[in-house]
Parts: sequence; structure tokens; C-alpha cells
Amino acid sequence: MNAPAIWILLPLGLSGLIWLPRRGRTVAGLGSVIALLLAGFAWLIPIDAALRLGPLSLKIAPSMQVLGRRFLLSGADQPILTLIYALTALWFFGSEAAGIARRMVPLGLAITALMIGSLAVEPFLYAALLIEMAVLLAVPLLSPLQQVPGRGIVRFLIYQTLAVPFILFSGWLLAGVEASPADLLLTAQAGALLGLGFAFLLAIFPLYTWIPMLMEESSPYAVGFILWILPAATLLFGSGFIDRYAWLRLSPQLILILRSAGLLMVVTGGIWAAFQNHLGRMMGYAAIVETGFTLLALSLGSQNGVLIFFMFFIPRALGLAVWSLALSTLRSNIESLHFSAVQGIARTYPVVSTGLIIAHFSAVGFPLLAGFPVLLVLWQDMARVSLGIAFWFFLGIFGLFIGGVRALAVLVMSPENSTWGLGETWQQGILMGLGLIVLFLLGLFPQLVQPLIVNLPAAFEHLGH
Repeated sequence: MNAPAIWILLPLGLSGLIWLPRRGRTVAGLGSVIALLLAGFAWLIPIDAALRLGPLSLKIAPSMQVLGRRFLLSGADQPILTLIYALTALWFFGSEAAGIARRMVPLGLAITALMIGSLAVEPFLYAALLIEMAVLLAVPLLSPLQQVPGRGIVRFLIYQTLAVPFILFSGWLLAGVEASPADLLLTAQAGALLGLGFAFLLAIFPLYTWIPMLMEESSPYAVGFILWILPAATLLFGSGFIDRYAWLRLSPQLILILRSAGLLMVVTGGIWAAFQNHLGRMMGYAAIVETGFTLLALSLGSQNGVLIFFMFFIPRALGLAVWSLALSTLRSNIESLHFSAVQGIARTYPVVSTGLIIAHFSAVGFPLLAGFPVLLVLWQDMARVSLGIAFWFFLGIFGLFIGGVRALAVLVMSPENSTWGLGETWQQGILMGLGLIVLFLLGLFPQLVQPLIVNLPAAFEHLGH
């Protein structure tokens, strides 16, 4: 038995079997249990170490050969496996309430397994092919068979596919860089191609136009899942690059590029969010801003920056899940998510509207919410680097905050004689209530997630040193 077979091949196989049940609740339950079991195994069972079970001895090998390629998941990767599969279970748990469990859970489990595979495969350039397979699986998730794909889905597919040749060419050039590290021209070419590949994968400014378009065309819950899993795995993949190559890790240009890209995403995403008149597009721009936060954390080039980078994972996943579930609930009951259609909707959907606004303000870093502790630490570190950077950082957050205030005003704006009600189903209300409680708990007691993230930097031996 080996680790890649358990955490990559097994969920890929099970994703096909989960298609068989016809009831969405059954599919969501099976997917959640499978993801939780995979997270539990990663948490409890050591890799490449003997585990005694009475008279039996069990040892999970860290590597596996597939078609001449090596997949490696070591003990240092176990915290990452635990976190990704636990958060995937969270998304699957809410998929039935969002009304897309039948297609999201099987496809989502396969996408998650492929993204884990992209982190484990050696040589690393084959990761681009696994990411492309995950992107192709995301298309039927975002666009059901009976729906004509919109411009956002087409642009998403094009941009993500364009990343593949850049990463493959950079991998070919990096082999030459290892052979002759003194060749500055070759190093610059490899770095440029690598940067372009990750710019397409992470939707770096100005390549993120597909995100707000997708939020208008597809299920907000499906888009929210994609906006969580693809950037999260890609950032881990990119961190592995930085950790592996000393010339890249020690380059002063890398810090400047990460900082510039992150700041551009925070500022442009925040300012454009302030002027949106569509709730879905506003969430899309918030996801762009949060990706900018993670890039800024990596740009610190220190152990504290790496820890901040990992601290974003749980608040971002939880906030996007609550936010996208609220939007999916509203979208299934009203004709549009434009401000003109949702005016006063808080009176008939109070729990969902509360969840939407709280998740928005958590992304802003509002006090007492999950995003506040990590954003406060990041802002302090940015201020130590440069007061100018801290100002632009605040400007982006302030723009996102203005968008949240405008959304709140529209949701509660209705005639005085309108009636109050509870339009949510009991399942949607309970899930939204639980999400709100956790968002507040993580804001009040951020140390609750410390056991999950404290060992994450161990997977990157040199990052931040």
C-alpha cells in the first residue's frame, strides 16, 4: 500500500461510483464521508513509518510509479492532505442545500484528487497536465449538459489551458538551468515563462476577467468551489517551485513580482468591487482580492510570511462556502442577483442575507470575523516593508468594504409595509447558521485552527529561510 494510491487513485475511482445514487442528499453524504475519511487517514496514519495494529504491522510507502512517472507524498505532506480533504468535505456537505450535489460531488472529488496529484508528481512539469485535466472536469461542473456554455466558461478554459505550454516550456528550460546555473539568459527565459504560466493559472491582473463573468453565468456554489480549490492547489504548487530552486527563491526580482502582482489584485479587485451592481460579481472580485492577499504574504520572504500564507486557507474556504451558498439560495428563488432584483430580499431571506453580508465582511477583515486576525497581521507586516504599500493595501480593502456596505443597503431596502418571512429551507438555514458561528469563532479564537496549520510549512523545507 502506498500514499498516492490512497489519496489520489482511490478518490479518483470513488468519484465514478458516486455518480450511481440518484438522490442528491445521498451523493452529498457519501462524498462528505469519503473526504472526511481521507482527511482522517492523513491526520492519523503515518507515511513511511510502521504502524502496529495488534499482531499486524502496516507501513504506507510514500511513492508510486505510474507510466514511468513518480508520485511522492511524504510525511511532511500529511498536514496539507488533511486540510485539503477536510475543506473539500465542507464544500460537499453544503452541495445538497445549493442544489448541485449530483454533479458537484463526483466531479469535485476527482478535481481534488487531480490537484493533489499535481503536487505529488515528479518531474514537476507533468503537474501542468494534471491541472489541465482538473480544468476540463470543471467545465461540466460549471456548465450542465442542458446549458449552453457562456463567455466566462470559454474564457476560463482558454486562460487555464494557455498556462500549460508556458509551464512545460519552463520545465524544459529549468533542466538547462540546473546544468548551467551561470547562464543568466537561460535563467531569465525560464523565469519569464514560469511567471506567465502561473499568471494564467492564478488569474493575475489583468487575466481575471473570466471570474466575474462566471459568477453571472454559473451556479455560485460551483464557481466558489473552483475559486477555492484551483488557486489553493496552484499556490501550493508554486510554493514548491520556489522551495525547490535556490536561484528562484533567492532572487530579489521574485519578491518584487509577487508583491506587485498581489498589490495589483488587491487594489483593482477592491476598487471594482465597490462599483458592482451584481452580488455574484462582487464575490468574484472578493476572491481576486483574497488571492492577492496570499501573494503578498509570500512576498514577505520570511517564516512569518509563510505562516500567514497558510493562515488564509481556512478563513478563505469557509468564507467562500458561506458566501456562495447564500448566493446559490437566492439565485434559485429569484430571477437575478442584480441589485434591482434583490432589493429588500433580506425580509424574506434573513438568514441567507445575513450569511452573505457576514462572509463579505470576513473577507474584508472586519473585527470579530475569521478574516480579521490574519489580515491584521499581514497589514502590519506590509507597513513594516513600506507605508506606501500599506496605504494601497488599505485602499483595496476599503473598496471591498464599500461594496459590502452597498450590498447590505440594497438587501434591507424595502417598503415599510413589506412582510417578514423565512424563505430558506431548514437545511439552508441550519448550514448558514453553522457557517456564521464558525466565522465568528475563528475571529474570536484564531488559535483554534493552529493544530491544522502549524505543521503545514514543513512541506516546504527552504521557503521563508
